[in-house]
Amino acid sequence: MKIYWIKAQAPQRVLALVRHLGIEAELVEVDLMAGGLKTKEYAALNPNKKAPTLVDGDTVLWESSAIMAYLCIKTGSDMWPAHNPAEQVEVLRWLSWNDQHWSEVVSPFYFEHIVKSTFGFGTPDKEVVTAAVPELLRYAEVLDGHLEGRGYVACDRLTIADFALASMASHWRESEMPLQTFSNIVRWLDGLKRLPAWKEPWPEKAVAE
Repeated sequence: MKIYWIKAQAPQRVLALVRHLGIEAELVEVDLMAGGLKTKEYAALNPNKKAPTLVDGDTVLWESSAIMAYLCIKTGSDMWPAHNPAEQVEVLRWLSWNDQHWSEVVSPFYFEHIVKSTFGFGTPDKEVVTAAVPELLRYAEVLDGHLEGRGYVACDRLTIADFALASMASHWRESEMPLQTFSNIVRWLDGLKRLPAWKEPWPEKAVAE
């Protein structure tokens, strides 16, 4: 099995799951700055020219949620409840909410503060970040309310929905996301950091550890 990745939110959740489940895989970092996502060879695997991408024999998958579900099914992990339709719907609801709402309002902060710094794209655009605050607060209130009295996003246990949503905001302090007043979100995010695989998902650091 091979998993192609770059240092970004979607690969982060997949790599964390790989480590958390103890999956043996060849983790191939794609050189984004050298145009690695745009090569013919990579585009043949993922026509979106994005990461992550999984190759397991004849199976080729892109989209992190699908990859995470596949890894759980392959290992028998109930982080994707393959044999419980009601729980599948609950996890799917939050995966959809993440893709349609949460990722949209969190991404400007992540891009301006983390992506630009990581790949040398310049300094944060304060106007972009300021304009993104109202919508972030709107959806943070939804998530914070849902997490009241809960330790996890779905099914009263750790699922791939936690990894999906948390990857969008795991750098909230460095990204200057105004989440400090949402105590349930902060508690949940800080709690996930107690998982070694979530705290350090990146292969090079995991190996060094």
